[in-house]
Amino acid sequence: MASDVYHDGMRRLQDARDTRRLADRLREVTLRTAFTEEDRAFIERSPMFFIATADAEGRPDCSYKGGLPGFVHVVGERTLAFPDYDGNGMYRTWGNVLVNANVGMLFLDFESPKRLRINGTATISEDDPLRDDFPGSVFIVRVEAAAIFPNCPRYIHKMQLTEYSAYAPRPGYTPPVPAWKTFDSFRDALPARDRDE
Repeated sequence: MASDVYHDGMRRLQDARDTRRLADRLREVTLRTAFTEEDRAFIERSPMFFIATADAEGRPDCSYKGGLPGFVHVVGERTLAFPDYDGNGMYRTWGNVLVNANVGMLFLDFESPKRLRINGTATISEDDPLRDDFPGSVFIVRVEAAAIFPNCPRYIHKMQLTEYSAYAPRPGYTPPVPAWKTFDSFRDALPARDRDE
């Protein structure tokens, strides 16, 4: 990935704005293909991240994924894994992965501030042994990183986390039923497992 991190569109803008040398230096200094211990610590203490996917035609989608700190694990030199939890049933993110495995992930710390980008390919599995570590998981997502790079945090607004979501699954805890699952407009469309909650 390091050799082809910039495509023609990026290069045209870099040349037009005289930033090609800077872009090449950033690639040389910050881009990596294996997680550092600092990356691992940052990722594993994060309670959330954003993930971008695209369908087979390239139409994009971006989602927020949240849990308690530690819900994302770095499980290999280039691999991270995390659970997918019960959602709205549209499967926009993971449906895209089934037809186009390329993903872009963004981890943010609004207090430091700090951010880390990860581009790679994703797979999903209901049979992954890591499911046992994540009560309430539907399946496990694994991302094989092709490019890992920190990004300038200067435009990150400083914010503080005041409370973790009551809906975030955790051992020994049953999250509340989301209010929308009780609405008459959705009740008859819910999967059988949700109709009796």
